[in-house]
Amino acid sequence: MEEPVPVIAAVDGGTAKLLPDVDRPRAYLLTVEGAPQSYVDLDDATHLEFEYARRLAHVVDLGFPPGRALDAVHLGGGALTLPRYVAATRPGSRQEVAESDRGVIALVARHLPLPPDCGVTVRALDARAALERRPPASCDLVIADVYGGARVPAHVASLEFVGAAARALRPEGLYVANLADSAPFRFLGSQLATAAAVFPELCLIAEPAVLRGRRFGNILVVAAKRGTGAGPGLPLAELARRTAGDPFPARVEYGPALRRLTAGAQPVTDADAVPSPEPPDGAFTIG
Repeated sequence: MEEPVPVIAAVDGGTAKLLPDVDRPRAYLLTVEGAPQSYVDLDDATHLEFEYARRLAHVVDLGFPPGRALDAVHLGGGALTLPRYVAATRPGSRQEVAESDRGVIALVARHLPLPPDCGVTVRALDARAALERRPPASCDLVIADVYGGARVPAHVASLEFVGAAARALRPEGLYVANLADSAPFRFLGSQLATAAAVFPELCLIAEPAVLRGRRFGNILVVAAKRGTGAGPGLPLAELARRTAGDPFPARVEYGPALRRLTAGAQPVTDADAVPSPEPPDGAFTIG
């Protein structure tokens, strides 16, 4: 049996590579310009290699009744790790993925095809445009995992963008944003203030080393309308237990801890939104 070999392709964002995992027969890492984008195991959609993806899955698992089919919108697609996970764990879900890089879409469709009849539709659309065209109250879950290179673009980091997510969600829905920052957390603070201006309930999930300012890293912001009486609040205790038990444990912060991180930051609009900070050399790149 031949060993799988890397696939290299030109995409809109530069050079993409599909790198086979030597330990798992049909698993691949997708990188674009050296930055890891997604990890997919075609034999096991529930195997999540990236820690931030595992934390996203915890939010999905605990945020809705087990097994319930969801209407989900994924902004940023990559190799479709989370859509595959939701399709496997919540059969019957209807999922729309907005991925702006047509080259990535073609590469993934050719080499990492989705299972038939999985309920996932991939569209070559900008994340903001895809969100704004959604009918009001049409989805349960919005996941914003949008990166241009290794930075979150400004047009998906504003009050108008978060407001569009809130309009698209049903009253019991959840909004999750995968961000990246480091101390003194100016970008994160502005994003927390922006989300808090729209959603009554917030928490974040991150590794302790990131929160203590020791390194740059991913931070999930989870927001809900549920504080308005639409249903039970965010599953904070359960999320804390799950994330603490991961191979790379994380903390769930909310309430006073979030107010300290916000530290007087103001919501940002389209007029003054900025991209997330440039990561330090080597923070998100390989090989």
